[in-house]
Amino acid sequence: MAGNSFGTLFRFTTWGESHGPALGVVVDGCPPGIELGEADIQHFLDRRRPGQSKYTTQRREPDAVRILSGVFEGRTTGTPISLMIENTDQRSKDYGTIAQTYRPGHADYTYDRKYGIRDHRGGGRSSARETAARVAAGAIARKVLSGVSIRGALVAIGDSGVDRSRWDWSAVDANDFFCPDPETVPVWDARLGEIRKAGSSIGAVIEVVASGVPAGLGEPIYDKLDGDLARAMMTINAVKGVEIGDGFAAAALRGEENADEMRLGAGGETVFGSNHAGGVLGGISSGQDVVCRFAVKPTSSILVPRRSITSDGQETDVQTRGRHDPCVGIRAVPVGEAMMALVLADHWMRQRALRPDQGL
Repeated sequence: MAGNSFGTLFRFTTWGESHGPALGVVVDGCPPGIELGEADIQHFLDRRRPGQSKYTTQRREPDAVRILSGVFEGRTTGTPISLMIENTDQRSKDYGTIAQTYRPGHADYTYDRKYGIRDHRGGGRSSARETAARVAAGAIARKVLSGVSIRGALVAIGDSGVDRSRWDWSAVDANDFFCPDPETVPVWDARLGEIRKAGSSIGAVIEVVASGVPAGLGEPIYDKLDGDLARAMMTINAVKGVEIGDGFAAAALRGEENADEMRLGAGGETVFGSNHAGGVLGGISSGQDVVCRFAVKPTSSILVPRRSITSDGQETDVQTRGRHDPCVGIRAVPVGEAMMALVLADHWMRQRALRPDQGL
């Protein structure tokens, strides 16, 4: 069945499971002649890689990527680019106790109902391990997006959010939380320490911002840029909500507050007085920063016992052991960046085909 591919002109398909021998992605539609090597991809995989702090899963995976096709003498050929990442630190025995038990909040029950079979080892295909393949594909998408900068940050853990008056992009990669507010880091450190010791988990909110996006990307009806962004972020494991621009907060504004006023700049360019719309108007990019936020639920695999049922219809309590993120939202930051890049690259190429005179 379909359902493992995303995109129209710039399209990718991921494959593999959490505890299989490897996982990977095939990227189709990448233009020829783009300089690309494994190091270009590895940088972004290293940001997502597990086991880098006490607040992420201690599964030790190098996430070393191999380019299997689509690149010759350091340049893309225009043919499908196949990437593979080997799994090297699986501990499938950790999941033996839940082989017949459904974890509350996880995809165990629904997978069983859909397929009649499920891979209980780490969640199989439903594991966040799959997102490594997306990050690898996103690294290629960034190569297509000339002049576009994509940055993500964790803006809230539970009910504790950053102070936007202290926002500092340079701080994001200087702490374990991808946090843009250095003063919030010790607060989150203490909070997650308590959560981790309790054997529980907590949710988070991630914000992704794309700067340098030209006006005109997106379609006016069913393939809206913000619609595709919302869909892309909702495909990330554990994501339960997406906002573009002000999002739900826009419902509390008056029309004159929400409308982003326009003026002409010194060079005749369009200048906006605000960006409540998040860089998208009528499904089409306005040339402002494209701003997207998404909410990640608490990790479902926790030590706190929860009531559940077994696959043969028995009531039971389930306690999930193994190596799990107390806040899976932390490592979702580079995943959100990748999905932003993949959506923009697809619409970038679609606009280039529609309007070659724009010189994208």
